[in-house]
Amino acid sequence: MIETARTWRDHDPDPATRAELTRLIEAADTGDPAAVADLDSRFRGPLTFGTAGLRGEVGAGETRMNVAVVLRATHGLARHLIDTVGSDARVVVGCDARHGSDDFLDATAEVLAAQGLTVMTLPRRLPTPVTAYATRALDCDAGVMITASHNPSADNGYKVYLGGRATDSTGRGVQIVPPADEQIATFIDAAPPADQIARDPAAVMALDETILDAYIARTASLRPGGEPSTVRVVFTPMHGVGGTTALAVLRAAGVGDVHVVDVQSAPDPDFPTVAFPNPEEPGALDRALELARDVDAHVVVALDPDADRCSVATPTEDGWRQLTGDEIGWLLGEQAARDPGRGGDTLACSIVSSRLLAKIAAQHGLRSAVTLTGFKWIARTPDLRFGYEEAIGYCTDPDAVRDKDGISAMVRVVSLVEELAADGRTLVDLLDDLARRHGLHATAPLTIRVDDLAELGQMMDRLRSTPIDALAGSAIVEVLDLAGGSGDLPPTDALVLRTAADDRVIVRPSGTEPKLKCYLEVVLDCAGGEIPHARAAQRLQAISADVAALLRG
Repeated sequence: MIETARTWRDHDPDPATRAELTRLIEAADTGDPAAVADLDSRFRGPLTFGTAGLRGEVGAGETRMNVAVVLRATHGLARHLIDTVGSDARVVVGCDARHGSDDFLDATAEVLAAQGLTVMTLPRRLPTPVTAYATRALDCDAGVMITASHNPSADNGYKVYLGGRATDSTGRGVQIVPPADEQIATFIDAAPPADQIARDPAAVMALDETILDAYIARTASLRPGGEPSTVRVVFTPMHGVGGTTALAVLRAAGVGDVHVVDVQSAPDPDFPTVAFPNPEEPGALDRALELARDVDAHVVVALDPDADRCSVATPTEDGWRQLTGDEIGWLLGEQAARDPGRGGDTLACSIVSSRLLAKIAAQHGLRSAVTLTGFKWIARTPDLRFGYEEAIGYCTDPDAVRDKDGISAMVRVVSLVEELAADGRTLVDLLDDLARRHGLHATAPLTIRVDDLAELGQMMDRLRSTPIDALAGSAIVEVLDLAGGSGDLPPTDALVLRTAADDRVIVRPSGTEPKLKCYLEVVLDCAGGEIPHARAAQRLQAISADVAALLRG
């Protein structure tokens, strides 16, 4: 392992990570157990090129995100594009404000250019949806976004879109899926050592803000009408790169009464005011909710650090309520279904999202689709009008951005608040309408974090091999193992449990973090018009306890 580290260090062109490895190697040579363990974690195998690309902790070594890893990954991507499209392939590259993002963008663009491709870089520190938009709008064969989305501050990533000639029409400007990711990974494995990969900064074309202005105009146009909005918005970009762009969109859309959480407004890769930079995490919206109470806001909107996810809170008689990812999906799905002016006739969601969206689609005479988890699958749905995943990701303008987009979702939410307020109604009123029409669908997550990734496989094996008779007193009527695929779904590592009471539990390992994720849903009748929230919460709690006991053995 030490020799592997020395070889990597000797070919690392970045002085900072080369020095980092030198210190560790020298300490490991003396027998320092901490240094030996640290080196082992950095060289237990290359950082896997999989879910949309790469993601990992910034630092030296083959399992970390660093310039050497990015150089080799980009060499692999370039060879894939030359192999599938030709040497005239076009690529656009963007980045967020995380640690290392500027250097990783430069490395990406310069390697692509050295391979003879046409390479355009976006202005620095822009949201991920702008890169997704640019991939389609500029008719690029690929797009690369340097981001780790809402991962911890120590992480960064490398996200790949394919477009133009590199994919079919339903995948244009969409994150990569098999077999493209596997083909790129093969080219990466065959790439030369990092210091032997050519770079050509002179051949990189730096774009001005024209494409950003086009994205802002397009996204602002999603709010109907031209009159100034009466909605008072509290907004936080969660220390990410969405702030400036989102505010420009709101202004262009006529939404002027916007109050920003100042301490979270500027990009900061350390995310100092939140324990975890994900708007879904407990406490992440505390400052936004405090400001909302102070200014008597009508809605709170929070973006994650790269602005591809959107969380929402709404005032109620009992105080502010943060909506779940599914609840926002239902609201935006109902809004989309009611709008005949939108293209497409299909509402889509991931398999771990609520089943209510399909009922909404049917009620409006539209089609529905269920895909594997992630927008690399959702966004490929033919004739897509709206798509969502429960992890606060929403595609509300698929003709422009074929991925989740927190900023366009923000505009749709503000428009919906405005529309409902004109009739003296709220987001909660619309949720209650949906419950009375289709039954109360209540969802909740259960997450089990692990230190050793091997534990994930052990827990899945235990669940597969353990007979399960009932959950929360209701008999199990179906156990569906998706490892072999099902219907229109390709194989994936997940189990689906359904009960006689129409409860559903889906269990799967996370694709990006060391944890097992469980998605719980109960469906209760709203006889007499009453919404049985308390009973649903109790049932979810009981199911959660039963599932946790099964997984922990």
